Amino acid sequence: MAEKRKFQAIKGTRDLLPPETELWNRVEQTAREVFGTYGFGEIRPPIFEPTELFARSIGLETDVVSKEMYTFEDRDETSVSLRPEATASVCRAYIEHNMHALPQPVKLYYMGPMFRRERPQKGRYRQFYQIGAELLEALQQSQGGAKDIPKDAAIDAEVIEMVMAFFARLGLESVELDINSIGHNAQNCRPAYVAKLKAELEKVKDKLGPDSQRRMETNPLRVLDSKLESEQAIIATLPRITDHLCSDCAAQYAELKRQLGLRGVAYRENWRLVRGLDYYMRTTFEITAKGLGSQNAVCGGGRYDGLVELLGGPSTKGIGFAIGEDRLILSLQEAGKGAVAQGRDVYIAWMGEKTLATAIRAAQELRQAGLCVELPPVEQKFGKALAQADKLGARFALILGEDEVASGLWTVKTLADGTQKKMAAAEIVKFLKG
Repeated sequence: MAEKRKFQAIKGTRDLLPPETELWNRVEQTAREVFGTYGFGEIRPPIFEPTELFARSIGLETDVVSKEMYTFEDRDETSVSLRPEATASVCRAYIEHNMHALPQPVKLYYMGPMFRRERPQKGRYRQFYQIGAELLEALQQSQGGAKDIPKDAAIDAEVIEMVMAFFARLGLESVELDINSIGHNAQNCRPAYVAKLKAELEKVKDKLGPDSQRRMETNPLRVLDSKLESEQAIIATLPRITDHLCSDCAAQYAELKRQLGLRGVAYRENWRLVRGLDYYMRTTFEITAKGLGSQNAVCGGGRYDGLVELLGGPSTKGIGFAIGEDRLILSLQEAGKGAVAQGRDVYIAWMGEKTLATAIRAAQELRQAGLCVELPPVEQKFGKALAQADKLGARFALILGEDEVASGLWTVKTLADGTQKKMAAAEIVKFLKG
């Protein structure tokens, strides 16, 4: 006889089970509520897209595209990939559905699974979940140039304010916001800085690890993001991009800081904050929370003017962020903020076949009132029913025997203290919800 195979979740994935999924639902519902107050609406893009979409937007030389994407050939021989992030998908949808013709800016948020073949570790999985938002504005509404600096900075600051308000609503503790400006390719301040940075890195190349040596050639900015202890002293001596910004980028960064101050949003300046994806420019930000060790970032984002145009759409400005929901949930749990209600509100202990119809109607009415009700499918002895109610964590037991049905007075037992009282059926909902 063949040995039965024991199937398990694939490495880097896991099952989310109740009652923990109640916390996930609460976090996602809070996002919907907070983002909605800022005028954002939900978008649900596909889980897979043409591989070229991510290669063009994220960058061929990034670790995400070169190493981490799950890519396969479809039946028509086109290359498709499971989405490693959602910004490119949102921009593709903005173009495909002619959203530039809508009143601008277009404000969209999303939530769902992403996929990267990374080494699994605390708070990091190969199927992970993100909550994010993107604000896109076609340039017919905003012609660009120095005159748009105050507007762009105000938009950036409000997006950052929104995500900080979301974390505050959740009660997330020890949240810290880091900001930076990485300049603008079209203004030449970033290319000039990158050239200077690469020249300085060449001088210390033999002291850098293999990853940083590779990044020197593909994306020198990423060297600043290194976590290797042996490289920290070297990185501390490198030139800082905020010292090499053009006048427009410097003015926009100064205005961003002023706008955050007006909103009461505390921040730290972090000159090493460059973000890992090629499409970012000017404003970049990252939010960290306690309880996650070295992988303490729960949100990252920034401005990406020109990404929609790169993907074949009209000239469009954009800013967005992505929250690592797995890490956010972990941080809430480790801070003691992840408690979820368990058990049932009511367990209906019915006895006697003649009471079943009444028990069914009672369950329907209580559920319509929003209460969580357990109705056993078969009759149970009184003691067994109460034992089962206790195992399920029920707050109350509604006891329905033939006497209760005949008199119209139902018995409600509070399981925490054992007290019970009889009351008319019409009073039950108010008592249980009170």
